[in-house]
Amino acid sequence: MGKLYHKLGLKSLKAIENFVLIIIAIATVIAIGQEIGHIIKIGSVALADLLLLFIYLEVLAMVANYVESGELPVRMPLYIAIVALARYLILDMKSMEDWRILAISVSTIVLAGTVIAIRWGQLRMPYPKKEDEKL
Repeated sequence: MGKLYHKLGLKSLKAIENFVLIIIAIATVIAIGQEIGHIIKIGSVALADLLLLFIYLEVLAMVANYVESGELPVRMPLYIAIVALARYLILDMKSMEDWRILAISVSTIVLAGTVIAIRWGQLRMPYPKKEDEKL
């Protein structure tokens, strides 16, 4: 009886997970459409618009990667965070105090260092393959 509940629980969680992934993908596509509509309405493309579209693209790539592999690489949200910080800095730099600009810059460097450390760890100390775990 316990195994039945365990299987039912796992299937329920997987269904919820897939539902939320679909919602995220749809919401992201809608946001992309709204941003493109905004660009067309204004008649020009700003760097902030491109960075926002890049963030949306990264979210879609993250969803696609998760659907394909069932795993979410930690680096993808870090990339999104780096681009979001860069966008924030570019848009509001003129009205920011120096300490805030410094804090955002240091945060970006820390995130980039984290990506490098994670990538280095993946190359130098990879997880065992699934077949290796069964041996």
